[in-house]
Amino acid sequence: MHLGQLPLTLLALMCRDTSETCTARLHINALEGEPFFLKYCPFSPGHKNEPNTTKWLKSNDSRGEVELRSSSSPRMTLHDYVLEFWPVELDDSGSYFFQMGNHTHEWRLNVIRRSKHNCFTEKQVISKTVEVGKALQVDCSHSYYRNLINRTALYKNCEKIENNKNPSLKKNAEFKDQGYYTCMFFLHHNGKLFHVTSTYNITVVEGHSTVIPVILGPEINHVEVELGTDVQLNCSASLNEKDHVYWNFLRDDGQDPNEHEGEEIKARTSEGKWHASRILRIENINEKNLNFSYNCTVSSEKGLDTKRFILLIKDRGDIPGHVFTGGMITAVVISGGVVCLVIVAVIYRIDLALFYRHFMGRDETLTDGKTYDAFVSYLKGRRPEHGEERAFAVEVLPRVLEERFGYKLCIFERDVAPGGAVVDEIHSLIEQSRRLIIVLSTSYMFNEVKYELESGLHEALVERKIKIILIEFAPISDFTFLPQSLKLLKSHRVLKWKADKSLSYNSRFWKNLLYLMPAKMARPRRGECEAEPVLARSCP
Repeated sequence: MHLGQLPLTLLALMCRDTSETCTARLHINALEGEPFFLKYCPFSPGHKNEPNTTKWLKSNDSRGEVELRSSSSPRMTLHDYVLEFWPVELDDSGSYFFQMGNHTHEWRLNVIRRSKHNCFTEKQVISKTVEVGKALQVDCSHSYYRNLINRTALYKNCEKIENNKNPSLKKNAEFKDQGYYTCMFFLHHNGKLFHVTSTYNITVVEGHSTVIPVILGPEINHVEVELGTDVQLNCSASLNEKDHVYWNFLRDDGQDPNEHEGEEIKARTSEGKWHASRILRIENINEKNLNFSYNCTVSSEKGLDTKRFILLIKDRGDIPGHVFTGGMITAVVISGGVVCLVIVAVIYRIDLALFYRHFMGRDETLTDGKTYDAFVSYLKGRRPEHGEERAFAVEVLPRVLEERFGYKLCIFERDVAPGGAVVDEIHSLIEQSRRLIIVLSTSYMFNEVKYELESGLHEALVERKIKIILIEFAPISDFTFLPQSLKLLKSHRVLKWKADKSLSYNSRFWKNLLYLMPAKMARPRRGECEAEPVLARSCP
């Protein structure tokens, strides 16, 4: 059953019996882009053996009822009592009917749009409150797809929890355990990789023990005011659910009519504690309100706590004219300098970032366990029109990034011996790389190398283990041929190669490319040439 459909009474209670995977509810939510199914279960086991004809139908406002078949959509599969979607999309919303003989069962499916900024969607989150110290369990298991699942991962607030042996959580709850937990199941179907998610919002609260109430803040609060103005005094307290906060400010001559006590506002925090506040509003302040003790008290079975508020006349100190003028001039000069620095920093941000890397000696490649700094993806064809593009990928990029700046590139036809399983080797090499450099052309997505981009996007979007660098080798006017999932990346800026302007090592192209590469101490393989263009012969 799709994880958003599970009626849980305990956290992550998954189906254990085959009959529990039946889809019984009328209204069902499903998440866009994930596998999903509807399953009808007969009233008794004997119904399965009755020779009744079964049908699946879909109804929408425009076309009425339409019979569904496996040929209706490449994403749809029918198995007698089960209708599967690989995956379900937004236009699959509607009413579905299962007919067996004279019996008809209906479901109303609502497909929810996937969030582009999160690994989960709020409408599909299951909330659970656990007391601190009590058992907290997130069980990442799935009954319906269990035979297709080849890997499961557990994320907290979209950060992967590194626990490969058992991607589940079972412990005594602590306050730091609060957050969103997402179980992600990876499964293959007809040669394609899919994932199913289930997200739980865990709130950890205190037990129901009694606390000693206390007014928050100092014992005495001095508040500066001006005569004729209004002021609000806010009294806040930490207390129990049945305790109360009130103001006590009676004078011998009675309460001033300009003093108004507000309603008590009480709320429970995410940690299970109760807080209350009460405002005292004093309008048109006069001499009687000054130097008078306004007392705020919280009362409970365990006693009282009181804090005092005293109004004082505000001290007015006039600023000398020359001090004011000098201060304004200084402020304008400083503001102008700051604006100039910001403009310079924006214009030369790449140069400053590269200088900082070099000055600090940063190296991000020492401890991540990866073999290559970047995997280079380009058209592998031998056609004449692809010659310059191939030369750029296998000659120019290695000459600059490897020989001059000490990076290690993975170029498939150079670094991999022929004869292996190409798809598996490419996927493995991309996993061992810190960046995926794609040399773009209009023919790129129609070449076999598009698998390299799809594999890199999976690593970037799902695993978050690689960053993608796009290089426009020749002018491209329309980028619609690229996958829409590129838009989900935090940055997908395209670097443009201009042969006449990009030849120098100090050109903006190479600086931008170095900025997008991992920080690494330059260890050139050969002696560096002083200022030769990148297409010149290598240094001796």
